[in-house]
Amino acid sequence: MDTTTTLAEVTGNIATIGYGLGTLGPGIGLGILIGKTVEGMARQPEVAGQLRTTMFIGVAFVELLALLGIVAGFLFS
Repeated sequence: MDTTTTLAEVTGNIATIGYGLGTLGPGIGLGILIGKTVEGMARQPEVAGQLRTTMFIGVAFVELLALLGIVAGFLFS
């Protein structure tokens, strides 16, 4: 009988946990970005078009972070 004790054992790919945690940042970022844009549109409806354009550029950058997380997961696994 083995005298060593295993307290916890991690099986599977640990990268899935890392990517799961990595999606929290873009998720929170999108929530803040879209929420503040809607708030700005409600306060000043005359600049809604400009705010929408700026929001879409920001959404593209935030989504890029999530895609970089996927690519990094494939590269380093």
